[in-house]
Amino acid sequence: MGEYSAVIGAGTMGLGIAYVLAAAGDTAILVEPDAGRAANAVATLTGVAESAVKRGKLSEDAAKDLIGRISVVAAVEDLPAGTAELVVEAVPERMELKKDLLPRIETHCAPAILATNTSGLSIDELATVLTRPERFLGLHFFNPVWVMPLLEIVRGERTDPAVLESARALAVRIGKEPIVVRNMPGFATSRLGVAIGLEGMRMLEEGVASAEDIDKAMELGYKHPMGPLRLTDLVGLDVRLDIARNLSKDLGPRFEPPQILIDKVAAGELGKKSGKGFYDWS
Repeated sequence: MGEYSAVIGAGTMGLGIAYVLAAAGDTAILVEPDAGRAANAVATLTGVAESAVKRGKLSEDAAKDLIGRISVVAAVEDLPAGTAELVVEAVPERMELKKDLLPRIETHCAPAILATNTSGLSIDELATVLTRPERFLGLHFFNPVWVMPLLEIVRGERTDPAVLESARALAVRIGKEPIVVRNMPGFATSRLGVAIGLEGMRMLEEGVASAEDIDKAMELGYKHPMGPLRLTDLVGLDVRLDIARNLSKDLGPRFEPPQILIDKVAAGELGKKSGKGFYDWS
């Protein structure tokens, strides 16, 4: 096999990233050790492609070719060695999990661009475990990846300017609008989005208004396409909790998670993926 792109983790974000890479013509390999997720990955993406056909966004042949460019393996070490153009790590927002994984990717795949799809973890701290930190940066995609046009590129202190420019070119090639931000806590998007989301939760907790009316206030009053509580349900309450805890360490108490968020995650109410969050999705 020649050059390829790989995505580590077949969760919601990993699936979306693999889809847009394949849609742009890349050979996209998903790495997913969980057998259930691995088995469902191609079927899920086939459903996305079929939906695009029904909406007139893809021809049937293009959809078939797109899915044909996606494959799934169980481990980083199952990827072709040393020929990766791009590897995007898209595992859960846990610093130690990512630090354990990134050196394995670097050693086995030697990617021209090694990226993490973090929405808030420090790129520079993650880079400390790498031998070639100049090839490393953040590529923060948004859900659903095949719809959302933004790609937030996070440059670390040691990111090579040429690698940054390659990432810009990649964004354009896969149909995204890139912005480039410094490696600061929360970057640009998470810092703003989480601040609004947490305040919406506090308002719900205080009985200011219902979840529906808080969301409607932002949708109709500020032209947000989706309110902060419904968006939190789609992102995942557990993901938002992790981000809030990380931001509060760096930016102080204004990012401390409200009790309602902590309690819902503890109860398994994680949003759409669990069937219940601030809304009932069952």
